[in-house]
Formats: sequence, structure tokens, C-alpha cells
Amino acid sequence: MKRDLLKEVREGGFLTNQEMILLIIQLSIPGILAKISTVVMEYIDASMVGRLGTGPAAAIGLVSSTTWLFHGLCNAVSTGFTVQVAHRIGAGQQKEARQVMRHGFEISLIFCTVLALTGVWMSGRLPVWLGGDPSVRKEASAYFLVFSMTLPAFQLSDIAAGMLQCSGNMRVPGTLNIVGCVLDVFFNFFLIFPSRRGILFGRDIMIPGAGLGVTGAALGTSLSILVTALLMMYFLFIRSPMLHFRKGEISPVTADELKKALGISVPVGLESFIMGGAYVAATKIVSPLGTVSLAANSFAVTAEGLCYMPGYGIAIAATTLIGQTLGAGRKKLAKKLSFFTVGMGVLVMSVTGALMFIFAPQMIGILSPDPEIRELGAAVLRIEAFAEPLFAVSIVISGVFRGAGDTLVPSILNLFSMWAVRLVLSSLMAPVFGLRGVWTAMCIELWVRGLLFLIRLIRRPVGSGKDLLETGNTI
Repeated sequence: MKRDLLKEVREGGFLTNQEMILLIIQLSIPGILAKISTVVMEYIDASMVGRLGTGPAAAIGLVSSTTWLFHGLCNAVSTGFTVQVAHRIGAGQQKEARQVMRHGFEISLIFCTVLALTGVWMSGRLPVWLGGDPSVRKEASAYFLVFSMTLPAFQLSDIAAGMLQCSGNMRVPGTLNIVGCVLDVFFNFFLIFPSRRGILFGRDIMIPGAGLGVTGAALGTSLSILVTALLMMYFLFIRSPMLHFRKGEISPVTADELKKALGISVPVGLESFIMGGAYVAATKIVSPLGTVSLAANSFAVTAEGLCYMPGYGIAIAATTLIGQTLGAGRKKLAKKLSFFTVGMGVLVMSVTGALMFIFAPQMIGILSPDPEIRELGAAVLRIEAFAEPLFAVSIVISGVFRGAGDTLVPSILNLFSMWAVRLVLSSLMAPVFGLRGVWTAMCIELWVRGLLFLIRLIRRPVGSGKDLLETGNTI
């Protein structure tokens, strides 16, 4: 009979090394596929915009660092509650887990609504603040405005996916993320381009289109996120065996719950804010290099996602595993699983990094027909390929520490490496080496970051001391 390995973890069962690796693979594969599919669809999305010319691509690239900042802040709030849910499920406290889940939705939605209003207010000013070329400011502003208005839907989708994942359900969020990506491409196909003639099954037909360009790309993404959010909440609130709503379980948020949420979310939120500020600063370093460099930078970031998104899929699995394992009081098992997940992340991203180095010209060629963008984008991708193994270390170890509720020190490490290494080197190298210098600085910084995280994990493995979410259970 097939064993439920995650249930064995919660109930104190013994797992061999082979079973631990199998469990990591089982939890990682849906997350990896979802992350890769997201990047593939972003790839297609960027390719659609790239066909409009260098200007529209540069417009989206100009505000992309700020969209990452906003996404990071929303994710920080939800993380404070999803990790607590994982611990309570691991401890067998499913009723308490559902209460934390409800409070997480309420607080996250309030926060994200305020953030969305802030984004709407700053949308017209942002391209000017970032030093964007006047020719791309209008489109960049429109894109960010639509993005900001969609933030509440994004937050609902993100926290619902996080709750399902922390309960051990990786398949549904992974599948729905793929569905959302397909919908994104479908909506973009009709919203970005104007009506045009095409061939379908050998027949000449008129293909309808709104011709909204960059704004159409933002609207397509927004509609796909809205549909995905509704589906995520259906599977969480109605279909989830552990977390679906029960009558009579409404309760106020407790001081202890809020304290733990703040203890997790505040460091992650500060990290997202300061890291996001660093990405914005990096954009300001790239902007003076011209629209070709800005577009090549944006396309290269999208292309690189194919290499590092598998690491994030494994990191999600690590957060669930470590959260439930520590919730069940199994510290020795948590320590072992943490090193296994990191090893798997390094292995996977070493392979993807090698593939990126080999196929860099083809990866950029899909995104843009411009020969200058293709040459520059391929060059910086090949520089970045050497950073992928240690980038994997920092990504997966971050997921491990989040599962333990340990977010402060990892946030400090991220901030130090980003501001003290990447931005300093980028500012020195960009005027001399252009975009290649910026990406060389990024490669060096990711090596430094990976080594810092590895030292932290070796010197203080998860479960070696009392963590923020200590339940009082013992091995």
C-alpha cells in the first residue's frame, strides 16, 4: 500500500533517506511545474509585447522592479499566517489552523487594499521617479496603474495558494497557476494586438483584437489573476479536507497569533521593501544605458526565470516540510530534510544554469526580433549562468528558514548582499562595461549571498534552538 509520507511525518513515523528524498520530490514537482509554466507564459507574454517594438518592452521593464516590490510586500503579510497554519497542521491542531487562516485572509486583504490605493496614486509619477525615457513613460504608467488595481485579487490568489501548499496540497495550486498562465496568454492575444487577418485550418479569417498594446498586456494578466483567485478560494474554502470553512468556528485574532505573524512578516516585509528599493535602484542604474539595454535587461530577467523558478518550487516544498515537521516536534528530521532540499535545489539549478548558458541566444531570440537586444541579452544570460548553483542555495535555504519561522537573519543577509555588494559593484561597473557590468555584479553578489546562507544553515540548522513558532512538542 502506498504510504502518505507527509502524514507519516505528522504522526511520528520513521522515514528512510530514500523516502525523505521521495517526499521532497513529491512536494516539489507540482511547485516546479507551476513556476516553470508561469515563466513560460511570461515568456510568451513578453514575446507578444516584444513584437510591438523596443519602446513597449522598455516601458514594462521600467516598472517591473516596482511590481516585484509590491508583490513581495503582499507575500510577506500572507507568509506570517501560512507558516503558522503549517505548524498547527503538523501539531494536529486543525481547528486552530482554520482560525489562523481566516485571520490571515482578513488582515492580508486590508493591507493589500491600502497598498493598491498607494499604487494607483503613484502610477503617474513612478516612470519619472525612475528616470525613464519620456517616450516610454505614458505606457509604463498605464501598465502600473492596471497592475495596482489588481493587487487585491493577486493577494487572494497568493494567500489561498499558500494555505493549500502549507496543508500539503501542492497539486491544486500548481495546476491552477498553470491555468492562470494559459488564460493570461489567451487574454493577451486579444487585448494587446489590433484586429488582423490570419489563417486557421487553411481558411483566411478575421481575428478580433482590442489593440491596447502595453495596457492590454496588463489587463490580460489582471483578468487571469482574478479567475485564478476565485478558483483558489473555491478549492481552499470548500474542497480542502483540512481547511474548508466550518460553521461556528469564527473567533477573534489572538495576541499570540498576531505576535507570531508580525515576527515572521515584519522581517520579510522589510526585506521586500528594501530589496525592492534595491531593484528600483538597479533599474535607475540601467535606465541611462538606453532603451536597448533596458529592454535587453527586462527580457534577460524573464528568460533567467526559467532557470531559477525550479528553485522556488523546491523552496515552497521546503517551507511546508519544515513547518509541519517542526509543528510535529520532530527537530532531527527537520534538520535532515533541510539539507536534502538544499542539495536537490543545487542539483536542479546547476542543470538549468548549464542549459541557459548553451541556449541563451535562442532564449532571447524568442522574445525579441531586434538583433541588438538579442546579442546583449544572450551575453548577460551567459554571465548569470555561473551564479545559478549558489543562487539555488539562497533560494531554498530561505524556504527552509521560513518554515521554521526564522525570517530576521535571512532578511539581513539578503539586504547586506544586495546593497553592499550588487548595487555598489553595479554602480561602479555600469559606466565602464554597460549592461554586462551590471549582470557581472549580479553574478558575484549571488555567489556571496549563497555562501552566507550556507554558512548560516551549517552554523545554526533548523531545530537546533527554540524557534519563533515553538509548539512545545519534543522528538
